[in-house]
Amino acid sequence: MKLLRNWILISLAILAPLPAQQGHPLVGSWHGTWGPNAKDRNDVTVIFNWDGKSITGLVNPGLDVMKIENATLDPSNWTVHFETNGKDASGHAVHSIAEGKIQNITSARREIVGTWTQGSVKDDFKLIRDN
Repeated sequence: MKLLRNWILISLAILAPLPAQQGHPLVGSWHGTWGPNAKDRNDVTVIFNWDGKSITGLVNPGLDVMKIENATLDPSNWTVHFETNGKDASGHAVHSIAEGKIQNITSARREIVGTWTQGSVKDDFKLIRDN
């Protein structure tokens, strides 16, 4: 009995410092900006979900919500691709494509950095995962 108790205590001491597994690297809420330069930026919030088969989610939840479509993640190089259909500032339909790479993959506050194309305009973007 004493041996079993010691084994359990040793096991707990070894396992206690291990971090919890976070699951799919995209799942969660992300915030950031996209735009042509440091001065002219557009705020963006993205919520990614994973159902075990596909990546889904929303861009800018609220009144200007856009559903994420055609989302992929390539774990060999941590590249992300997703598309949305929404409206521009004047109310016209516009298709957006975001392509980026996850940086600091092991951090809870990892980032996605890449290009955001809205219509024919190609800008840069950066998203940071919320805790």
